[in-house]
Parts: sequence; C-alpha cells; structure tokens
Amino acid sequence: MANDTANDTQNPTLVLGGTGKTGRRVAERLTARGVPVRIGSRNAPVPFDWEDQATWPAAVDGVGAVYISFQPDLAFPGATETVTAFSELAVRSGARRLVLLSGRGEEGARAGEVAVQNAGADATIVRCSWFNQNFSESFFVEPVLHGELALPTGDASEPFVDADDIADVAVAALTDARHAGQTYELTGPRLLTFHDIAAELSKATGRDITYVPVSPQDYTAMLRELGLPVEFAELFGVVLDGRNAHLSDGVARALGREPRDFADYARDAAATGVWTPRA
Repeated sequence: MANDTANDTQNPTLVLGGTGKTGRRVAERLTARGVPVRIGSRNAPVPFDWEDQATWPAAVDGVGAVYISFQPDLAFPGATETVTAFSELAVRSGARRLVLLSGRGEEGARAGEVAVQNAGADATIVRCSWFNQNFSESFFVEPVLHGELALPTGDASEPFVDADDIADVAVAALTDARHAGQTYELTGPRLLTFHDIAAELSKATGRDITYVPVSPQDYTAMLRELGLPVEFAELFGVVLDGRNAHLSDGVARALGREPRDFADYARDAAATGVWTPRA
C-alpha cells in the first residue's frame, strides 16, 4: 500500500461529483495545493456517468487517487454493485488511494464501504450526517425562500455537518497516508431539531421561517411532484429514527480542530443572498 504523505507522482486525483456540494470543495482545495484534478461528471472534458460504465475507463485512466461520491445515495438499491465494480476498476487502473463519502447511520451503505475497503488500495471512509448546505445548495433552498420547511422528520435531532469540514477531511485523506484505513464519522458540534434549524435560519435571514412536520406519504408525493427520487422519503425515516442523535469526533480526529456550527454557516450563507426572496 502507499506510504507517501502526498500525491508525489502527481498523477491526477479523480473527484467524482466534482461539481456537487462536497466534490466542488474537494476539487478546489486539491487544486490550491497544486494537486492535478480530474472532475468526474457527465459534462467534464473526460465525461463520467455512474449509469454508463463505458465512461469509467477513461475517467480512471492514470489517476492516483479517487474521491468517490455516489449519486443519488449509497444506500439506494444497486449502489453496492456499482461502487464495487467502479472501485475494482479504479485500482486495476492504478489508483492507490480511495476516499468514500458515506452516510452516517445508513445500514444500506455499509456494503459499499466494505467494497471500497476491499478493492486493494488505501481506503478512508468519511461518514456524514445531514449537510448544512442542503439548505442553501440543494432542494431545500426554495422552502427556505418560501418560509416553510415541510419534512417527515418529526422532532428528531441531527448533528448537521458543514460541507467545508467534509471537504477538509476528504482532502486530508486524499493527500496524507496517515488517514489510510480510517473511518471518520463527521458531525457538527451540537444536535439540532428541525425546529432549531428553522429558528437559526430565521435569525440569519431576519425572516420568519417555520418547520412543519408532514407524513412520509405527503412527503413522497412532494418528491414525486418535484421529480426527485421518492426513496429519500424512506431514507429520512431510517436515519432520523434516533440512531444519529449523538455527536462524533471525526472532524477533530482528522483535522485537530472542532467542526463548524450551523449558526456560523447560516450567517455566512445568508450574506450571499441565497435566501433573499426574489422581487
């Protein structure tokens, strides 16, 4: 296995989902370090599509490391088989380091983790709870703009984690062999209910934002109307049943610092105008 502390061969690092919430940040940080980056997305110069295995060989050709972010979610049916096939191909093509973004508390994701760990390269698992950025860079933007978060989450609490912290941990794992073999569970510094989230968003935006619990059936209908995978409704019910209602020290273990708080994220996101209602 690799024992270097940097990508000394200067082979490119493939960042799957390189235009997404975490992948974009990973790519930016690697580029700032002088690490060659290959973006893995459908519209990249070397296209990559999880659903089209014919795109995989060119994407992994010559890479030294891979950041694996599976879409739509590692716990979805068929994900394990797909991630297994990809990881094995990446290692056969020369990748020596794999970093997998996984879901905290998602039992269905564990098989995908094992597949990456057994692929034959140095592997690091980065398990995450809900991203803060789901509210500013994903399908929760419009509900925040409209002042109402309607979700099938009851009074569950969640240790929301910031995508910048995730990217920092992933980059550390991609560039420093000391993280090989580690599994990092990343959380924010405190547990928050969605009532708490609504209060923090209200404070940050200066507007009244409320949280309205809805049934899984109603939420499934909402997802279908928006053209989003209805499996997300079931996933909410699984990961928000109390199993994730505790903090982990993954950020501190990996980076030697505390994670970013949701209030700081909300203040900075509000300053960008993303939640300013359109005229």
